[in-house]
Amino acid sequence: MRLTALLAGLALAMTSAPLHADQMRGWVESWGTALPLQPPPPSPFGDAPPPPRETPPPPPADTPPAPNPRVPYPQILEDQTVRMIVRTSIGGEQLRLEFSGRNGAASVSLGEVRVALSDLHGSIRPDSDRLVTFGGETSVTLRPGTRLVSDPIDMPVDPLTHVAVSLYLPDPTPAETVDEIGLMPTYIAQGNQASSEELQEPLVAASYYWLRGLSVASASDEGGAIIAFGDSITEGYATTPGAHQSWPELLAERLQAEPGFENWSVINTGISGNRVLRTGAGESALARFTDDVLSRPGARWVIVLEAINDINMSIIPGMPASQAATAEEIIAGLDQLVARAHLHGLRIAGGTIMPTKGLPFYSEEGEAMREEVNAWIRTSGRFDAVFDFDATTRDPADPLRLNPAYNPGDHVHPNDSGNQAMADAIDLGTFRYR
Repeated sequence: MRLTALLAGLALAMTSAPLHADQMRGWVESWGTALPLQPPPPSPFGDAPPPPRETPPPPPADTPPAPNPRVPYPQILEDQTVRMIVRTSIGGEQLRLEFSGRNGAASVSLGEVRVALSDLHGSIRPDSDRLVTFGGETSVTLRPGTRLVSDPIDMPVDPLTHVAVSLYLPDPTPAETVDEIGLMPTYIAQGNQASSEELQEPLVAASYYWLRGLSVASASDEGGAIIAFGDSITEGYATTPGAHQSWPELLAERLQAEPGFENWSVINTGISGNRVLRTGAGESALARFTDDVLSRPGARWVIVLEAINDINMSIIPGMPASQAATAEEIIAGLDQLVARAHLHGLRIAGGTIMPTKGLPFYSEEGEAMREEVNAWIRTSGRFDAVFDFDATTRDPADPLRLNPAYNPGDHVHPNDSGNQAMADAIDLGTFRYR
Protein backbone atom coordinates (compact mmCIF):
# COMPACT_ATOMS: atom_id res chain seq x y z
CA MET A 1 0.00 0.00 0.00
CA ARG A 2 2.79 2.35 0.94
CA LEU A 3 4.60 1.59 -2.34
CA THR A 4 1.43 2.35 -4.33
CA ALA A 5 1.03 5.68 -2.56
CA LEU A 6 4.67 6.54 -3.11
CA LEU A 7 4.45 5.80 -6.85
CA ALA A 8 1.26 7.84 -7.09
CA GLY A 9 2.96 10.75 -5.37
CA LEU A 10 5.95 10.57 -7.70
CA ALA A 11 3.65 10.51 -10.74
CA LEU A 12 1.78 13.57 -9.44
CA ALA A 13 5.04 15.40 -8.80
CA MET A 14 6.29 14.59 -12.30
CA THR A 15 3.10 15.75 -14.00
CA SER A 16 2.80 18.94 -11.94
CA ALA A 17 6.46 20.01 -12.06
CA PRO A 18 6.93 23.03 -14.37
CA LEU A 19 8.84 22.32 -17.55
CA HIS A 20 12.18 24.05 -18.00
CA ALA A 21 12.38 26.37 -21.00
CA ASP A 22 14.69 23.86 -22.71
CA GLN A 23 11.96 21.20 -22.52
CA MET A 24 9.11 23.35 -23.78
CA ARG A 25 10.26 23.59 -27.38
CA GLY A 26 12.69 22.02 -29.80
CA TRP A 27 15.88 23.65 -31.01
CA VAL A 28 17.01 23.57 -34.61
CA GLU A 29 20.44 24.64 -35.79
CA SER A 30 20.08 27.62 -38.12
CA TRP A 31 23.78 28.14 -38.85
CA GLY A 32 26.73 25.88 -38.20
CA THR A 33 30.20 25.01 -39.39
CA ALA A 34 32.71 22.19 -39.14
CA LEU A 35 35.89 22.80 -37.16
CA PRO A 36 38.78 20.87 -38.77
CA LEU A 37 41.60 19.28 -36.83
CA GLN A 38 43.98 21.79 -38.37
CA PRO A 39 43.96 24.45 -41.10
CA PRO A 40 43.68 22.86 -44.57
CA PRO A 41 47.21 22.53 -46.01
CA PRO A 42 48.06 23.55 -49.56
CA SER A 43 46.84 20.67 -51.65
CA PRO A 44 48.00 19.19 -54.95
CA PHE A 45 44.58 17.75 -55.72
CA GLY A 46 42.29 20.65 -56.29
CA ASP A 47 41.99 22.57 -53.02
CA ALA A 48 44.48 25.30 -53.92
CA PRO A 49 42.97 28.79 -54.30
CA PRO A 50 41.34 29.19 -57.70
CA PRO A 51 42.86 31.67 -60.13
CA PRO A 52 41.55 35.23 -59.73
CA ARG A 53 38.71 36.33 -61.96
CA GLU A 54 39.50 39.12 -64.40
CA THR A 55 36.20 40.83 -63.62
CA PRO A 56 34.74 39.48 -60.37
CA PRO A 57 30.98 39.92 -60.06
CA PRO A 58 29.90 42.56 -57.54
CA PRO A 59 28.31 41.19 -54.37
CA PRO A 60 24.75 42.20 -53.41
CA ALA A 61 24.47 45.69 -51.95
CA ASP A 62 23.73 44.46 -48.42
CA THR A 63 26.52 41.87 -48.36
CA PRO A 64 29.36 42.44 -45.86
CA PRO A 65 32.72 43.26 -47.42
CA ALA A 66 34.40 40.16 -48.82
CA PRO A 67 37.22 38.80 -46.65
CA ASN A 68 40.39 37.42 -48.14
CA PRO A 69 40.23 33.65 -47.45
CA ARG A 70 44.01 33.44 -47.66
CA VAL A 71 44.69 35.87 -44.80
CA PRO A 72 46.29 33.69 -42.08
CA TYR A 73 44.47 33.80 -38.80
CA PRO A 74 46.38 34.81 -35.62
CA GLN A 75 47.88 31.87 -33.76
CA ILE A 76 47.61 33.46 -30.31
CA LEU A 77 44.89 35.84 -29.15
CA GLU A 78 45.23 37.95 -25.98
CA ASP A 79 43.18 40.89 -24.69
CA GLN A 80 41.34 40.90 -28.01
CA THR A 81 37.79 40.85 -29.29
CA VAL A 82 36.81 38.47 -32.07
CA ARG A 83 33.60 39.38 -33.91
CA MET A 84 32.32 36.70 -36.30
CA ILE A 85 29.53 37.20 -38.84
CA VAL A 86 27.14 34.35 -39.60
CA ARG A 87 23.90 34.15 -41.58
CA THR A 88 20.86 32.32 -40.26
CA SER A 89 18.93 29.99 -42.54
CA ILE A 90 15.71 29.88 -40.49
CA GLY A 91 14.41 32.38 -37.95
CA GLY A 92 13.11 32.20 -34.39
CA GLU A 93 12.22 34.23 -31.30
CA GLN A 94 15.09 32.83 -29.24
CA LEU A 95 18.56 31.60 -30.09
CA ARG A 96 21.43 29.72 -28.49
CA LEU A 97 25.13 29.60 -29.31
CA GLU A 98 27.37 26.54 -29.19
CA PHE A 99 31.14 26.59 -28.88
CA SER A 100 33.62 23.76 -29.26
CA GLY A 101 37.11 23.16 -27.93
CA ARG A 102 37.41 19.82 -29.71
CA ASN A 103 40.90 20.43 -31.08
CA GLY A 104 42.41 22.37 -28.23
CA ALA A 105 45.06 21.36 -25.72
CA ALA A 106 44.44 24.45 -23.58
CA SER A 107 41.36 25.88 -21.92
CA VAL A 108 39.76 28.97 -23.48
CA SER A 109 38.63 31.74 -21.15
CA LEU A 110 35.68 33.61 -22.64
CA GLY A 111 35.61 36.85 -20.67
CA GLU A 112 32.48 38.13 -22.38
CA VAL A 113 30.25 36.88 -25.18
CA ARG A 114 27.67 39.04 -26.94
CA VAL A 115 25.35 38.58 -29.90
CA ALA A 116 23.65 41.20 -32.04
CA LEU A 117 22.26 41.84 -35.47
CA SER A 118 25.12 42.68 -37.79
CA ASP A 119 25.43 45.87 -39.77
CA LEU A 120 28.00 46.88 -42.39
CA HIS A 121 31.76 46.56 -41.94
CA GLY A 122 31.57 44.60 -38.69
CA SER A 123 29.34 47.04 -36.86
CA ILE A 124 26.25 45.98 -34.92
CA ARG A 125 22.78 47.36 -34.32
CA PRO A 126 22.99 48.54 -30.69
CA ASP A 127 19.31 47.99 -29.91
CA SER A 128 19.73 44.28 -30.71
CA ASP A 129 22.87 43.70 -28.61
CA ARG A 130 22.52 40.93 -26.00
CA LEU A 131 24.88 39.63 -23.33
CA VAL A 132 25.24 35.85 -23.59
CA THR A 133 25.25 33.77 -20.40
CA PHE A 134 26.14 30.17 -19.58
CA GLY A 135 24.25 28.79 -16.60
CA GLY A 136 23.64 32.41 -15.62
CA GLU A 137 27.35 33.30 -15.71
CA THR A 138 28.69 36.02 -17.98
CA SER A 139 32.21 34.58 -18.27
CA VAL A 140 33.04 30.94 -18.77
CA THR A 141 35.88 28.51 -19.50
CA LEU A 142 35.78 26.22 -22.52
CA ARG A 143 37.69 23.08 -21.55
CA PRO A 144 39.76 21.09 -24.07
CA GLY A 145 37.70 18.64 -26.09
CA THR A 146 34.37 19.88 -24.75
CA ARG A 147 31.45 22.00 -25.90
CA LEU A 148 29.57 24.90 -24.33
CA VAL A 149 25.93 25.75 -25.00
CA SER A 150 24.62 29.16 -24.00
CA ASP A 151 21.45 29.89 -22.12
CA PRO A 152 18.47 30.79 -24.35
CA ILE A 153 18.77 34.36 -25.61
CA ASP A 154 15.65 36.46 -26.17
CA MET A 155 16.61 37.92 -29.52
CA PRO A 156 14.25 37.46 -32.46
CA VAL A 157 16.03 36.76 -35.73
CA ASP A 158 14.58 36.47 -39.22
CA PRO A 159 15.63 33.90 -41.81
CA LEU A 160 18.72 34.77 -43.88
CA THR A 161 19.83 37.43 -41.38
CA HIS A 162 23.40 38.42 -40.55
CA VAL A 163 24.24 37.96 -36.88
CA ALA A 164 27.42 39.11 -35.13
CA VAL A 165 28.91 36.95 -32.37
CA SER A 166 31.57 38.78 -30.34
CA LEU A 167 34.04 37.09 -27.97
CA TYR A 168 36.41 38.83 -25.58
CA LEU A 169 39.54 36.79 -24.83
CA PRO A 170 41.36 38.30 -21.84
CA ASP A 171 44.15 35.71 -21.53
CA PRO A 172 46.77 34.38 -23.98
CA THR A 173 44.74 31.90 -26.00
CA PRO A 174 46.06 29.54 -28.69
CA ALA A 175 43.67 29.52 -31.67
CA GLU A 176 43.41 25.74 -31.95
CA THR A 177 39.78 25.09 -32.88
CA VAL A 178 39.30 27.14 -36.02
CA ASP A 179 37.46 26.95 -39.34
CA GLU A 180 40.02 28.84 -41.40
CA ILE A 181 37.99 29.14 -44.61
CA GLY A 182 34.87 30.83 -43.24
CA LEU A 183 34.16 32.86 -46.43
CA MET A 184 32.65 35.56 -44.20
CA PRO A 185 34.52 38.41 -42.51
CA THR A 186 35.75 38.00 -38.96
CA TYR A 187 36.98 41.12 -37.19
CA ILE A 188 39.73 41.03 -34.55
CA ALA A 189 40.30 44.14 -32.42
CA GLN A 190 42.38 45.03 -29.36
CA GLY A 191 40.81 45.14 -25.92
CA ASN A 192 37.26 44.37 -24.87
CA GLN A 193 35.11 45.82 -27.65
CA ALA A 194 32.46 43.08 -27.52
CA SER A 195 29.64 45.58 -26.97
CA SER A 196 31.02 48.32 -29.23
CA GLU A 197 28.83 49.36 -32.11
CA GLU A 198 31.92 49.76 -34.29
CA LEU A 199 35.25 48.05 -33.71
CA GLN A 200 38.34 50.23 -33.66
CA GLU A 201 41.09 49.32 -36.14
CA PRO A 202 40.16 45.67 -36.57
CA LEU A 203 42.10 43.07 -38.50
CA VAL A 204 39.78 41.40 -41.04
CA ALA A 205 40.19 37.64 -41.45
CA ALA A 206 37.85 34.89 -42.64
CA SER A 207 37.89 32.29 -39.89
CA TYR A 208 35.47 31.02 -37.26
CA TYR A 209 36.99 30.67 -33.78
CA TRP A 210 35.45 28.03 -31.49
CA LEU A 211 31.94 28.93 -32.73
CA ARG A 212 30.23 25.73 -33.84
CA GLY A 213 26.56 26.59 -34.23
CA LEU A 214 23.65 28.94 -33.73
CA SER A 215 20.28 27.32 -33.02
CA VAL A 216 16.81 28.84 -32.85
CA ALA A 217 13.74 27.83 -30.89
CA SER A 218 11.51 26.02 -33.35
CA ALA A 219 7.91 27.17 -33.57
CA SER A 220 6.85 24.18 -35.65
CA ASP A 221 7.07 20.40 -35.61
CA GLU A 222 7.57 20.49 -39.37
CA GLY A 223 10.99 20.91 -40.88
CA GLY A 224 14.37 20.55 -39.21
CA ALA A 225 18.02 20.79 -40.18
CA ILE A 226 19.48 19.51 -43.46
CA ILE A 227 23.19 18.84 -42.99
CA ALA A 228 25.35 19.39 -46.09
CA PHE A 229 28.28 17.06 -45.43
CA GLY A 230 31.25 17.15 -47.76
CA ASP A 231 34.58 18.59 -48.82
CA SER A 232 35.74 21.86 -50.41
CA ILE A 233 32.99 21.74 -53.05
CA THR A 234 30.35 21.82 -50.31
CA GLU A 235 32.31 24.38 -48.29
CA GLY A 236 32.07 26.71 -51.30
CA TYR A 237 35.79 27.07 -51.92
CA ALA A 238 35.64 28.68 -55.37
CA THR A 239 32.62 30.90 -54.67
CA THR A 240 32.68 34.65 -54.09
CA PRO A 241 33.59 35.29 -50.43
CA GLY A 242 30.92 37.11 -48.46
CA ALA A 243 28.21 36.57 -51.09
CA HIS A 244 26.64 33.32 -49.79
CA GLN A 245 27.10 31.44 -53.06
CA SER A 246 27.86 27.93 -51.80
CA TRP A 247 25.23 25.40 -52.83
CA PRO A 248 24.10 24.83 -49.20
CA GLU A 249 23.44 28.54 -48.71
CA LEU A 250 21.69 28.80 -52.07
CA LEU A 251 19.57 25.79 -51.10
CA ALA A 252 18.62 27.62 -47.89
CA GLU A 253 17.47 30.57 -49.98
CA ARG A 254 15.36 28.29 -52.18
CA LEU A 255 13.71 26.75 -49.13
CA GLN A 256 12.83 30.15 -47.70
CA ALA A 257 11.32 31.23 -51.01
CA GLU A 258 9.10 28.15 -51.32
CA PRO A 259 5.89 28.12 -49.20
CA GLY A 260 5.81 25.18 -46.83
CA PHE A 261 9.60 24.78 -46.58
CA GLU A 262 10.49 27.81 -44.46
CA ASN A 263 11.16 25.65 -41.37
CA TRP A 264 14.02 23.74 -43.02
CA SER A 265 17.52 25.00 -42.25
CA VAL A 266 20.70 24.05 -44.15
CA ILE A 267 23.96 23.57 -42.26
CA ASN A 268 27.26 23.56 -44.16
CA THR A 269 29.77 21.12 -42.64
CA GLY A 270 32.09 20.93 -45.64
CA ILE A 271 35.84 20.77 -44.99
CA SER A 272 38.27 21.49 -47.80
CA GLY A 273 40.38 18.44 -48.63
CA ASN A 274 38.19 16.09 -46.60
CA ARG A 275 38.09 12.38 -47.41
CA VAL A 276 35.66 9.57 -46.63
CA LEU A 277 38.22 7.07 -45.36
CA ARG A 278 41.30 8.86 -44.07
CA THR A 279 42.08 11.82 -41.86
CA GLY A 280 44.03 14.59 -43.54
CA ALA A 281 42.32 17.96 -43.86
CA GLY A 282 39.97 17.36 -40.98
CA GLU A 283 39.01 13.98 -39.61
CA SER A 284 37.70 11.52 -42.16
CA ALA A 285 33.99 11.62 -42.94
CA LEU A 286 33.62 8.33 -41.06
CA ALA A 287 35.34 9.80 -37.98
CA ARG A 288 33.53 13.15 -37.90
CA PHE A 289 30.03 11.99 -38.84
CA THR A 290 28.84 11.93 -35.24
CA ASP A 291 30.08 15.43 -34.43
CA ASP A 292 29.24 17.13 -37.71
CA VAL A 293 25.93 15.41 -38.50
CA LEU A 294 24.34 13.30 -35.80
CA SER A 295 24.80 15.80 -32.96
CA ARG A 296 23.44 18.84 -34.80
CA PRO A 297 20.26 20.14 -33.11
CA GLY A 298 17.15 19.26 -35.09
CA ALA A 299 19.00 17.23 -37.75
CA ARG A 300 16.53 15.38 -40.03
CA TRP A 301 18.37 14.98 -43.36
CA VAL A 302 21.99 14.75 -44.48
CA ILE A 303 23.26 15.28 -48.03
CA VAL A 304 26.63 13.57 -48.57
CA LEU A 305 28.99 14.78 -51.31
CA GLU A 306 32.36 13.15 -50.61
CA ALA A 307 34.98 10.86 -52.21
CA ILE A 308 36.70 12.91 -54.91
CA ASN A 309 39.66 13.48 -52.59
CA ASP A 310 39.88 9.76 -51.77
CA ILE A 311 40.05 9.07 -55.51
CA ASN A 312 42.56 11.79 -56.31
CA MET A 313 44.88 10.87 -53.44
CA SER A 314 44.94 7.36 -54.91
CA ILE A 315 46.18 8.45 -58.33
CA ILE A 316 48.61 11.32 -57.64
CA PRO A 317 52.06 10.12 -58.70
CA GLY A 318 54.40 9.59 -55.79
CA MET A 319 51.75 9.41 -53.08
CA PRO A 320 52.39 6.72 -50.43
CA ALA A 321 50.49 3.49 -51.00
CA SER A 322 48.94 3.97 -47.55
CA GLN A 323 46.91 6.88 -48.95
CA ALA A 324 45.30 4.86 -51.73
CA ALA A 325 41.72 3.62 -51.75
CA THR A 326 39.69 1.42 -54.03
CA ALA A 327 36.20 2.11 -55.30
CA GLU A 328 34.99 -0.81 -53.20
CA GLU A 329 36.48 0.71 -50.04
CA ILE A 330 34.94 4.11 -50.78
CA ILE A 331 31.54 2.51 -51.37
CA ALA A 332 31.83 0.61 -48.09
CA GLY A 333 32.62 3.89 -46.31
CA LEU A 334 29.63 5.67 -47.85
CA ASP A 335 27.44 2.68 -46.99
CA GLN A 336 28.45 3.06 -43.36
CA LEU A 337 27.35 6.70 -43.41
CA VAL A 338 23.95 5.55 -44.68
CA ALA A 339 23.69 2.89 -41.97
CA ARG A 340 24.62 5.34 -39.21
CA ALA A 341 22.20 8.00 -40.43
CA HIS A 342 19.37 5.46 -40.47
CA LEU A 343 20.36 4.14 -37.04
CA HIS A 344 19.76 7.63 -35.65
CA GLY A 345 16.53 8.24 -37.53
CA LEU A 346 17.94 10.58 -40.18
CA ARG A 347 17.25 10.34 -43.87
CA ILE A 348 20.25 10.61 -46.16
CA ALA A 349 20.75 11.73 -49.76
CA GLY A 350 23.76 10.88 -51.88
CA GLY A 351 25.33 13.40 -54.22
CA THR A 352 27.14 12.04 -57.26
CA ILE A 353 30.82 12.92 -57.68
CA MET A 354 31.50 15.56 -60.30
CA PRO A 355 34.06 15.29 -63.15
CA THR A 356 37.67 16.45 -62.84
CA LYS A 357 39.19 16.03 -66.31
CA GLY A 358 41.73 18.81 -66.77
CA LEU A 359 43.60 18.18 -63.52
CA PRO A 360 47.28 17.49 -64.28
CA PHE A 361 47.10 14.01 -62.74
CA TYR A 362 43.71 13.05 -64.20
CA SER A 363 43.77 9.39 -65.26
CA GLU A 364 41.59 6.63 -66.66
CA GLU A 365 42.09 4.73 -63.41
CA GLY A 366 40.66 7.60 -61.36
CA GLU A 367 37.81 8.09 -63.81
CA ALA A 368 36.90 4.39 -63.56
CA MET A 369 36.77 4.72 -59.77
CA ARG A 370 34.54 7.79 -59.97
CA GLU A 371 32.14 6.09 -62.36
CA GLU A 372 31.96 2.95 -60.20
CA VAL A 373 31.17 4.95 -57.06
CA ASN A 374 28.61 7.07 -58.91
CA ALA A 375 26.92 3.97 -60.29
CA TRP A 376 26.52 2.65 -56.76
CA ILE A 377 25.16 5.98 -55.49
CA ARG A 378 22.61 6.09 -58.31
CA THR A 379 21.46 2.45 -58.34
CA SER A 380 22.13 0.75 -55.00
CA GLY A 381 18.90 1.94 -53.41
CA ARG A 382 20.74 2.59 -50.15
CA PHE A 383 20.10 6.32 -50.14
CA ASP A 384 16.71 7.85 -49.40
CA ALA A 385 17.31 10.24 -52.31
CA VAL A 386 19.97 10.88 -54.94
CA PHE A 387 20.97 14.30 -56.25
CA ASP A 388 22.89 13.94 -59.50
CA PHE A 389 25.42 16.75 -59.21
CA ASP A 390 27.57 15.01 -61.81
CA ALA A 391 24.86 15.23 -64.49
CA THR A 392 24.08 18.80 -63.45
CA THR A 393 27.59 20.23 -63.70
CA ARG A 394 29.33 18.27 -66.48
CA ASP A 395 30.17 19.65 -69.90
CA PRO A 396 27.59 18.45 -72.47
CA ALA A 397 30.37 18.36 -75.08
CA ASP A 398 32.75 16.39 -72.83
CA PRO A 399 30.98 14.76 -69.85
CA LEU A 400 34.30 14.02 -68.15
CA ARG A 401 34.87 17.76 -67.60
CA LEU A 402 33.10 20.45 -65.63
CA ASN A 403 30.84 22.63 -67.75
CA PRO A 404 33.01 25.59 -68.85
CA ALA A 405 30.34 27.95 -67.53
CA TYR A 406 30.86 26.47 -64.05
CA ASN A 407 34.65 26.01 -64.11
CA PRO A 408 36.68 28.74 -62.34
CA GLY A 409 39.83 27.33 -63.93
CA ASP A 410 40.83 24.59 -61.49
CA HIS A 411 38.61 21.89 -63.09
CA VAL A 412 37.27 20.79 -59.68
CA HIS A 413 35.32 23.43 -57.77
CA PRO A 414 32.17 24.88 -59.33
CA ASN A 415 31.99 28.68 -59.34
CA ASP A 416 28.96 30.72 -58.24
CA SER A 417 26.93 29.68 -61.28
CA GLY A 418 27.84 26.04 -60.79
CA ASN A 419 26.80 26.15 -57.16
CA GLN A 420 23.49 27.70 -58.18
CA ALA A 421 22.95 24.85 -60.65
CA MET A 422 23.68 22.34 -57.88
CA ALA A 423 21.21 23.98 -55.50
CA ASP A 424 18.59 24.12 -58.26
CA ALA A 425 19.07 20.40 -58.99
CA ILE A 426 17.80 19.44 -55.52
CA ASP A 427 14.11 18.48 -55.51
CA LEU A 428 12.63 20.34 -52.55
CA GLY A 429 9.77 17.87 -52.46
CA THR A 430 12.27 15.34 -51.10
CA PHE A 431 12.08 17.07 -47.72
CA ARG A 432 8.31 16.78 -47.36
CA TYR A 433 8.91 13.36 -45.84
CA ARG A 434 10.84 12.74 -42.66
